[in-house]
Amino acid sequence: MLSRVAENIYWMARHLERAENTARLIMVNTNLLLDLPKTGQLGWQPIVAILGIESDYHEKLEDYEERAVLKYLISSPDNPNSIINSLRLARENARTIRDIIPREGWERINDLYYGAKSTAQSGYYRKGRFDYLQKIILGSQTITGLLAGTMLHDMGYDFLKMGRNLERADMTTRIIDVRSADLLPAHEEMTPFENIQWMSVLKSITGYQMYRRAIQERVSRPFVLKFLLKDKQFPRSFYHALLEVKSCLKHLKRNEEAINTLNDVGKKVLRADQAILKQGELQNFIDELQVGLADLHSVISKTYFRQT
Repeated sequence: MLSRVAENIYWMARHLERAENTARLIMVNTNLLLDLPKTGQLGWQPIVAILGIESDYHEKLEDYEERAVLKYLISSPDNPNSIINSLRLARENARTIRDIIPREGWERINDLYYGAKSTAQSGYYRKGRFDYLQKIILGSQTITGLLAGTMLHDMGYDFLKMGRNLERADMTTRIIDVRSADLLPAHEEMTPFENIQWMSVLKSITGYQMYRRAIQERVSRPFVLKFLLKDKQFPRSFYHALLEVKSCLKHLKRNEEAINTLNDVGKKVLRADQAILKQGELQNFIDELQVGLADLHSVISKTYFRQT
């Protein structure tokens, strides 16, 4: 397979996953703000922080007024990671590999992009926001399922799965990093609502129901962190995403460096104990995981995408 084809498949999956994740973050945060007291509102700054766009945001906007944030997250041309830009990039990637993916996959991606773009304003306001975001989430999930059910499970599909799962792992660490900081003991007024906020963390990656089934404990910090970081069966846990990437790498040649890098990250997360997962150590630990993911992406890119 040509390196540019593999790269386009990989990034198509990442951009689709990014659009879906952003839509879900906005939806969950909208609901969370309705559940929390106004005196303890966390607002929209945490979502901008999770997406890693704070510096770019402040170049264009001064505060975190809801409608301004939503416009920036959904459709701003100044935000390369907005929902619309992510879908546009996924569409561009898909357009160049139409001989690899089934025609229905291309049509769905095309329709999702133009549909989301033409109705973006409905996402700015609470009245139409849920329906708008739900269409994006379901549209992305439909494409994921369609490609899984109709695309050849060959080398191309391995790159698609790697892209999707690396994006999932990255988002899980970002959510834990920012949301756990919001729950520092110093925020005393938020203590009675801590379980609501940890529930929102789970819902941000569609993990609440599966947490209840797998853990069978009330929602609390140590159990949520263990589930999101170490669970081997939940599709959006950090460790499960690594296992999916590893299974794909095993099908590829010249995989030694990538697998070794992945194994180092996997060992690190499995060895994490409750002491590390306390707030003082957690953010440093999450930073290490994010560096590990960046290293893994770099190795994959160097090995398979940048050939001369």
